[in-house]
Amino acid sequence: MKIKFLSIIIIGLILSGCMAGVGSKGIFGTGVSIAMDPRTLGTQIDDSIMQKSISAKLLSKDQKYFLSVKTKVLDGRIFITGKVDTPEEKLLITKIAWETKGARSVRNDIKIKEEFNFSQSAKDVLITSQLRTALIVNKNIKSTNYQIDTYKKKIYVYGIALTSDEKDLVISEAKEILDVEDVIASIILVEDLRIQRE
Repeated sequence: MKIKFLSIIIIGLILSGCMAGVGSKGIFGTGVSIAMDPRTLGTQIDDSIMQKSISAKLLSKDQKYFLSVKTKVLDGRIFITGKVDTPEEKLLITKIAWETKGARSVRNDIKIKEEFNFSQSAKDVLITSQLRTALIVNKNIKSTNYQIDTYKKKIYVYGIALTSDEKDLVISEAKEILDVEDVIASIILVEDLRIQRE
């Protein structure tokens, strides 16, 4: 009962601060007032809503993320910092961020507490580099729009596709890499973006 009550209070605090987060410390630790912020008021509000949405989703996954993971949204670009126990958690948090409506990019600087396995890491780096090369070589794919992570032969692809055909091509290229066990794609179509460049 205490845990449920605590969860309700924390979610209430997050949601009640929906409009107040704009004037707090920025991503580099400097205070930014609403008047000095170069973003339009509408963009500041959209970013604040996105940030609260990500925080609420993370909290619903695990309450420990309230203290261990920090997010910041600037013009639809999501920055994540903190520490987690496993690479799977880091990838899950990246997936949650990419699937947030309006996300234009995600930078995940979360550190992992788990012990380093050189052999497994080398295989994963090889898979990632093979897919990165395949995307660059394929002229029908804008490779700079994608972030690739590999963990234990599972490829995680995040990004923004210009068309649904491009999205299918990226997934197809990932599945063709030797030794890949699974492909988890969080690819958003550019037409589905809430915030688009003019």
